[in-house]
Amino acid sequence: MFTHELLASFNELELSIYNCIIKNKDRISHMTIKELADEAHVSTATVLRFCKKVGCEGYSHFKLRYKDYLNTQTFDSGNSVETTFKGFVSRIDSKDFQDSIEEAFQLIKDSRRTIFIGIGSSGILGKYGARYFSNVGHFSLYVEDPFLPILQDLTEDTITIALSESGATQQTIYLANQMKSRGSLLVSITNNASSALAKMSDCSVTYHVPEIMTNNTNITTQVPVVYILETLAMKLYLMHAENPNTNNTFF
Repeated sequence: MFTHELLASFNELELSIYNCIIKNKDRISHMTIKELADEAHVSTATVLRFCKKVGCEGYSHFKLRYKDYLNTQTFDSGNSVETTFKGFVSRIDSKDFQDSIEEAFQLIKDSRRTIFIGIGSSGILGKYGARYFSNVGHFSLYVEDPFLPILQDLTEDTITIALSESGATQQTIYLANQMKSRGSLLVSITNNASSALAKMSDCSVTYHVPEIMTNNTNITTQVPVVYILETLAMKLYLMHAENPNTNNTFF
């Protein structure tokens, strides 16, 4: 129902409605238009425009179509996993996605130091990203403690890469704020373009895959994050290979 092309066309208010719908998918059929508008912090007129943009005549029609859409989803099946991967792969070459990766690369390539932050599974990926970047000659560090002495006085040639699937993890947002307040530029990799983390970033790379929850645990695929990290790292490797006199970024 929500194609990549449609998602890419959403403005900030429409993304807020979309994210609210996804978050309340089990309740949406019982929510009034005012309840949805209040929860998404938009007007009812904006909700109606959203419904028409996704091909519905009005809010009631949207709820019926969305219910039918949910009935066709089987997130716990192997076929759904395959569909998610194929959907992401099909979006890799899109101009918007590649432009966001290139924008992140342009910030990272001129940095003296690159710092990764993230919590939980995003933290594990942050450690992986720091090691992978270092392996290609671009020294990086994953940190959990924002009060390390080497982090007290940063400059704009320091890049912080913040990882968070939701973009709303409070610990990660706190760490990101700490790093920005000390002079670091911020690149975020998240699944939510309208999240607090994405909005506070100097550059945000978002990958737009379906969020999958089971037993209140987020099991959304992290394959897109690995792709983004390795793509950025390979761009750095090629830059160093083509310009061997480029200084490595060491503390």
